[in-house]
Amino acid sequence: MRLRPRAAFPLHRHSLPQVLVDAVLVAAAVILAYRLRFDTDIPPKFEDLLWATIGPTVGMSLVTFTVFGMYQKWWRYTGQRDYTRIIQAVGVSTLLMAVYAIVFHPVTVGSGRGETTLSVAPGVLAFFFLIALFLVGGVRFVAHAVYERPIRGFRAKADARRILIVGAGDGGRLVLREIMRNPELGLNPVGFVDDDPLKRRQRVDGVRVLGTTAELAEVLDETEPDEVTIAIPSAPGTLRAKVVKACRDRGIPVRTMPTVFELLQGGPNVVKQVREIQVEDVLGREPVRMDVDRVGRYLEGRVVMVTGAGGSIGSELCRQIARVAPRRIVLVDHAEDNLFTIQRELEDDRHVHPSTLATVLADCKEGERMREVFAAQRPAVVFHAAAYKHVGLMEMNPVEAVRNNALATRLMAQVAGEFGVERFLLVSTDKAVQPATVMGASKALAEFAVEEAGERHPATRYAAVRFGNVLGSSGSVVPIFRRQIARGGPITITDERMQRYFMTIPEAVQLIIRAGDLGEGGEVFVLDMGEPVKIVDLARAMIELSGLEADKDIAIEIVGRRAGEKLDEALFNPYEHVLPTPAEKISRAERARLDPGAVAEMFDQIQLLVLEGDAAALAAKVAEFSLLRGPSRVS
Repeated sequence: MRLRPRAAFPLHRHSLPQVLVDAVLVAAAVILAYRLRFDTDIPPKFEDLLWATIGPTVGMSLVTFTVFGMYQKWWRYTGQRDYTRIIQAVGVSTLLMAVYAIVFHPVTVGSGRGETTLSVAPGVLAFFFLIALFLVGGVRFVAHAVYERPIRGFRAKADARRILIVGAGDGGRLVLREIMRNPELGLNPVGFVDDDPLKRRQRVDGVRVLGTTAELAEVLDETEPDEVTIAIPSAPGTLRAKVVKACRDRGIPVRTMPTVFELLQGGPNVVKQVREIQVEDVLGREPVRMDVDRVGRYLEGRVVMVTGAGGSIGSELCRQIARVAPRRIVLVDHAEDNLFTIQRELEDDRHVHPSTLATVLADCKEGERMREVFAAQRPAVVFHAAAYKHVGLMEMNPVEAVRNNALATRLMAQVAGEFGVERFLLVSTDKAVQPATVMGASKALAEFAVEEAGERHPATRYAAVRFGNVLGSSGSVVPIFRRQIARGGPITITDERMQRYFMTIPEAVQLIIRAGDLGEGGEVFVLDMGEPVKIVDLARAMIELSGLEADKDIAIEIVGRRAGEKLDEALFNPYEHVLPTPAEKISRAERARLDPGAVAEMFDQIQLLVLEGDAAALAAKVAEFSLLRGPSRVS
């Protein structure tokens, strides 16, 4: 059965009231344009032209507004980009109005030698553009202004919890306004603290800034709040850690506003998104910030496929790609539950229109099935994030690790080349560097497969992106430590000297999207992961964030390293040269190119061993493959 691509028109039943209002406004703009141009005394010929063109003009305008995506969100969420689209859409509507009049309703004015054939008076077009722009844009501006209007007469409940807000900027105002809009939350804002000393003693929507963050301890002692909320989405980990320590010393609960990434993905009620402090918030590394709308512009209006769409990285890729207005996102996953979850989240929570999503239940290891999907969806860009990643599990299942991570990647890269995909990006890992485990070796093979495909299909821009651990992913130590803390410990660590690079999932994904625009053919891009973090320090931070003490409430046990486990991970192989790229926080691993024929021959041998299920011979062959470039520690 062949798949059918979904319709691309972002219009559904919830848009109907907006469409009806716009229809009335466009019709009013046409009538007013004629009346203003002729000072209410419209000549009969132009009066006929008015009524002959008003219907088609309204219809063409509504279609244009739909194509420009003006019905993809509620008016109260209208932003700067939306106003730019309105200007463009009204301009196109004006042009269509003129073309329609020229072709179907020319008007003859004058007589004899002075006779002239006109379509529509130029003044009418100018007035229509200005009036339609004012009405269509104005109704959205008013809806947004009404929704954001100041809250008057707010009175907190007598038993409301007293809350101190850290951050008197846009984030703090957003939290304050949501508290005032929703008195049922039972919160009473007692004041702000901010890192800007110039804001001290000022009032923000009627609430005073009591001091600076440097004076937080004194403010806490004076106000004695019931809880503290950090309302600085871009706050560094050092500031969050300082606030957490000051509050913990006084037994005051502290919560945080969502990060910038979470705010962009979440619903409009920010207070309901305020959450407990997590270890990602206090690691101390400076977060990577990038304008995804700008760096991901190459995805706008394109069909983008994400494999492993229900996984940790794949689902975040889908969320961020949806922000740059692709024509369609093709979600591919072989896990039904994961695929269903990300589809519902995008549609229900992220307000992605169903017409821009295609959910495909398929396995990347099946060549015939994937060719069906590519033929039906015709993706222009592919992000290949489907992979097995649990190191210990892959050690026990080496044949499946190689089949899924290496052979499936090679298949996907080949199919992408066959169907003329413009860009193909592999999500790789630092474990592919001098691999010491089956999982790492399988990802190193995946990088080789992408390089080989780049040589065979030069029209497709292939690349791989390599990075370290991501906090909160299903393969991270963070969920494991959380479960161990929840059951009272102990936290188990293999070696107290062990350290790893860490990055949050949204940070990694925005850099992956940026790297997708850099590849020319077979490159490996490496993300700047900052400084490595000791695993034992990570464990202690998580215990403290739980309100407990390490070695007293929760024990930390050293259990010894597993086979193939390294004390330190590296991001580059010894035979690779580190080269800069135009993108901040992204480097390129320069290395000698391999002979595509040798790579193909080696992959054929590996595929045969996978089919035979010979794990021992497969491990030896994978190690031999790794020696094509440099030494490997796979055993």
